[in-house]
Amino acid sequence: MQQLPLDGIKVVDLTNVLAGPYCSYQLMLFGAEVVKVELPGAGDLARRLGPDPELNRELVGASFLAQNAGKKSVELDLKSPAGRKVFESMVADADVLLENFRAGVLARLGYGWDRLRALNPGLVYCAISGFGQSGPMSEAPAYDQIIQGLSGMMSVTGTPETAPLRVGFPICDTIGGLMAALAVSAALAGRQRTGAGSFLDLSMLEASLSAMGWTVSNYLISGMEPEPMGDQNATAAPSGTFETADGPLNIAANQQAQFETLCRLVGRPDLPADQRFAGREARKEHRAALNDELNQALRAKTALEWEELLSREGVPAARILTVPQALALDQVRERGFLADVPYPGGGGRRVTVTGNGVLIDGTALRPRDPAPLLGQHNAELGVAHERAG
Repeated sequence: MQQLPLDGIKVVDLTNVLAGPYCSYQLMLFGAEVVKVELPGAGDLARRLGPDPELNRELVGASFLAQNAGKKSVELDLKSPAGRKVFESMVADADVLLENFRAGVLARLGYGWDRLRALNPGLVYCAISGFGQSGPMSEAPAYDQIIQGLSGMMSVTGTPETAPLRVGFPICDTIGGLMAALAVSAALAGRQRTGAGSFLDLSMLEASLSAMGWTVSNYLISGMEPEPMGDQNATAAPSGTFETADGPLNIAANQQAQFETLCRLVGRPDLPADQRFAGREARKEHRAALNDELNQALRAKTALEWEELLSREGVPAARILTVPQALALDQVRERGFLADVPYPGGGGRRVTVTGNGVLIDGTALRPRDPAPLLGQHNAELGVAHERAG
């Protein structure tokens, strides 16, 4: 890999916490130079977020370290004449401007799309917000959990007895960041043909609804209102979590041949001949009875034994792991997904961060530098005065 796809692209990043920083982290991994513009003396709120109080006090909280490696940091007050002058110079020289303020905030500071486009006709300006820049909810505050609830995501997470439940990580922030990175990349590709920039108005609510896939499309197309099904897959059976000798096992025998292979391997070759289980729709209708039959057979071996046996025969199956166990998988390690970078400010310490699962010409994408200290690049980028003033 001689050159990364976004080498030479300059991103001015006004974002905070997760959705925006996750977007700019992806752009950085693909080669872009990302400069975080942070409030003097305070910086990104994520600098104070995480389980380690010492890191939070040092303004390098775990949440910040995870999403900001490889970026630069400057402190700018966009309400001060000096800060505005520097910001306008940065915008004029940038390829991308990224922000995740509440809708209209940047425009009220004097930097609406018309002004930004006048400063730089080729600028790709991406605004990430909970609901987009228009509509009756556009100025409402939104965090990940708010979007999870409004999107219907929580209503289908859990069982009928436990729903609604929040997904166990900030999935809507992540989806918003990924969609923003995709939109920015597409806009940059389009600019190569036209030379013109564009304004990308990204709604986390709409991006999340889009990402919910068949949960939404089954309702729109077939009128089937989704319901929480716990660990079961509404589109197929047997497809869900099953019991083994030592713990749970996910099995997704979604095709007829996979189902027949599963039954043979667990010692129940008779099940496909049972009219309750003979076809896909019949299995869905009699899901509970089928699961009972399979659970009895699967208790004969451990989850790992079944994972190896079933996978080898083409039936998708795997244990349910904890996060530490998942990160320790040889598969993850061998592909270079985890990267050790220096702790901000040096001192010999190291921090482990993730890549994004993409290999280019066989090489994993990873940060080149650690996450920046607040204002670390003020002098380099000509804004040292902002720290003092």
